[in-house]
This record gives sequence, C-alpha cells and structure tokens, in this order.
Amino acid sequence: MTDPMELFAIDSLFTDEERDIRDTVRRFTADRIRPSIAQWYAAGDLPARELARECGRLGLLGMHLEGYGCAGAGAVAYGLACFELESADSGVRSLVSVQGSLAMYAIRTFGSEEQRRRWLPAMAAGEAVGCFGLTEPDAGSDPGAMRTWARRDGGDWILNGEKMWITNAAIADVAVVWARTDAGICGFVVPMDTPGVSTLPVGHKLSLRASVTSALVLQDVRLPGDALLPEATSLRAPLKCLNEARLGIVFGSLGAGYDCLRAAIDYAGSREAFGRPIAGFQLTQEKLTEMTRGLVNGLLLAVHVGRLREAGKATPAQVSLAKLNSCETAIGIARTARTILGANGVTLEYPVLRHANNLEAVLTYEGTSEVHKLVVGQALTGQAAFR
Repeated sequence: MTDPMELFAIDSLFTDEERDIRDTVRRFTADRIRPSIAQWYAAGDLPARELARECGRLGLLGMHLEGYGCAGAGAVAYGLACFELESADSGVRSLVSVQGSLAMYAIRTFGSEEQRRRWLPAMAAGEAVGCFGLTEPDAGSDPGAMRTWARRDGGDWILNGEKMWITNAAIADVAVVWARTDAGICGFVVPMDTPGVSTLPVGHKLSLRASVTSALVLQDVRLPGDALLPEATSLRAPLKCLNEARLGIVFGSLGAGYDCLRAAIDYAGSREAFGRPIAGFQLTQEKLTEMTRGLVNGLLLAVHVGRLREAGKATPAQVSLAKLNSCETAIGIARTARTILGANGVTLEYPVLRHANNLEAVLTYEGTSEVHKLVVGQALTGQAAFR
C-alpha cells in the first residue's frame, strides 16, 4: 500500500526545516497523544495544562510569531504542525492554536510593550495559558452584536458580560476579552484571577470532547487603564486575529481527514468479505480515490495560501476559501471512511467517528461555512450579503 502523501510527492513541497518540524510534532503525537486520546475523548477531559507545557518546550506555542520567546517559524511550518496535531485530535490542535494564533497574536499585534513582556514569554513556554473571549451566546457569526460592555470609572475599566464556547478558559491565566465601549469595540487583557471573572463548563458536548470549553462570565470586573489593548480600536482587530488563526484550521482539519483516510486504507487491506480484502472491491477503491483526491487538492491549496501568507500577500477571501474547502473536505473524508469501516467505524477503537464529530465543531468555529461563502462571494461580486 502507498501512503497518499508519497503517491503525490507532497513532501517535495516543503523545505528540510519544515519537514523536520512536522516530523517532530508527529513523534510527539505518537508518543504523547495517540495512546491516550480515545480515553480523554470518552472522559470529556484533557490534561491541557500539562500538554501546554510540553508544547511550549517543543516551541509550538506562538511558533509563527517573532520575539518574546516565540520561534518565528513560517506559515507553512506552523500549518504542518497543526496538521500533525489535528491528525491526533482537533482538541489538541485547538489548545495550541487558540493559545498562539488568538491570545498570543492579539497581545503581540495590538498590545503594549509592557503587556507583551508580561505575558508572551510565559505563554510561549506554556507556563501561562491564554484564551480569547469574542463569541457570546447571542453573537457568533455577527460579533458586532456583542453585549459585553466596558465603561470607564475614573482611570479604570469596568467589564460586564458573558462569552461562550471559549477554548482554554477554565485553565487560563489570562483572557483577551473584546467588549463594546463608548469609543467602539476594544480589547482587554484580563488576568483570570481578577475578582468578578469566572468560568462555567460547557457540558454534554458530542464534539471536541478532548478540549476545555467554557463560558467566561464577567461581573463588574475592574481593570486598570493599562489593561486596554492600545492598538485595537475597532471590530477589525478581533477579525484580524480570527483570520490569522484560520490558517491553522486550513492545515489542521486536513490532518484529521488524512488520519481517517489512513485508517480506511489500513482497514480495507485487512478486512475480508466474500473471501478477499475489501480493498479489492471497486466501490471501496472508488471511495479511497475520491478521499485522496479531496485531501491532495486541499493540501495544495493550503500550501499555496501558506506561501502567500509568508509573502504577506494572503487576503481574507483566500483564507476563507481555504478554510471552507479544508473543513468540508475533511468532514467528507471522515464520513466516507466510516462507511468503509462499517460498524467498527462508530467505536473509539478507530479514529474516524471521533474525527467526524470533532470536525462538526471545526466546520463552525472561526467562521461557519456560510460566512466564508459570503466572504468569497463579496470578493467576487463586490456586493456584501451579510446584512
């Protein structure tokens, strides 16, 4: 049997350094994540603080950022790391990408020098965990409708509101919180031990079970004036953070799809029906071929957008199209792989339904498929269909 990556010489697209980073993360997931992920998923738990420190030692947290203990890797190297992390589980990739591409990126891009020095080195090392408070119970795809409010009280700020579906919140040391003010939407660096800050777990999840997901509640939270992110002056700031983070999903979701495809190929080669392996049946080969076609096409687009990002030329519409394509491709692969595995595909002995369930959330967060279609549609037509 030939690996889909080898069949199309995908490795030739990467530098030696990028392959080394990918291989390092692959070994990490093989040693640390894969042996336990089914158990973590079933329990709805993840040793997130411990994994954050381990990822910090590998240089994975904020790895595409410059300075303050960050590795300064390229966009494709970061994407390959996300590919390997999510091939193990989407929850693990979410831990890393929320830390680096949302919380750390926001502080690095919009924060003061004091905020950067206070938080970024510890976050890069995994000694401090961050979260990103944008989504609210009634403001998901339309973040401009947020109700969280920040008002001045002398030299301080008082925050009130509730954020929802916040990855890492229950284990975080710091939150980047977005709130309405008299001057527009602003960002705040909020230490989680500030009085009035609390979290509530999101229970009964069927997706991203191996991920820490919480509501973030702010009740008369008093912050000093210097908690404000000085360079974040409108809704464009959190949207820029989301666009930054989507590249990890572009690569990461395909990692989940690849893991499903590999499981299907292996299973088809060993499972016998009617006296021979099911890999020898035409319908099975058609499924494997179509899954491979989607995966390879998605990877070619992901690498292209990554190279554009490295050149400073990637547009939001390009990233949106890639995120849309990767997520829908990956979830299609997962669902088709499940049919090859038959009843075994619904168990945690194999990864495919776990990945499919996770991808239902990945398909939605950081922009639903519908929203990304509208972003691309606006770029094609010049007409905004959001309202």
